[in-house]
Amino acid sequence: MPSPVKRGAADPMPLPATRIEDRLRTFLFALAAAMCLGTIVELALASHTKQVIQWLPFGLCAAGLVAVAGAWLRPSRVSVWSLRAVMGAAAVGSLIGGYEHLTSNLEIVRETKPGLTLLPALWLAAHGAAPLLAPGVLAVAACVAIAVTYYHPALAERRAAIQREPEALALDRRPN
Repeated sequence: MPSPVKRGAADPMPLPATRIEDRLRTFLFALAAAMCLGTIVELALASHTKQVIQWLPFGLCAAGLVAVAGAWLRPSRVSVWSLRAVMGAAAVGSLIGGYEHLTSNLEIVRETKPGLTLLPALWLAAHGAAPLLAPGVLAVAACVAIAVTYYHPALAERRAAIQREPEALALDRRPN
């Protein structure tokens, strides 16, 4: 009597593409949410609250967390497009944060070493107390969240209508 075929790790049963996409989408939603939440915790622990501009990443991360939760838990065209808009703003906020960190560090370098030329001053500013790439976490979270929305099922109805439109126009025999 032949032994039954055993499926193991070497010969897994392939998952349907939709299940793989769903799992990947869930992972990316969770990653984006964790990055927003983790950034809020890190900013609070670092006492990133001394100036008004330092509250901007708190607001952007909170808005990002709400937008991720909305698109994840109640996916719709509106929630997916809202996520894209909020995360676009977070990416812009990331650039503002990088600029703020660089100018803060550059100001300290100019005070401590007033005779320094621009390039050496920028080099020292890049290694200053305010981490230059820390605001980049917002941009990465934004990219992850926007990646989740790529061909999101909530947008499928509109995509299908757009794809049908050229056919409908070709069959329309009315004069222009």
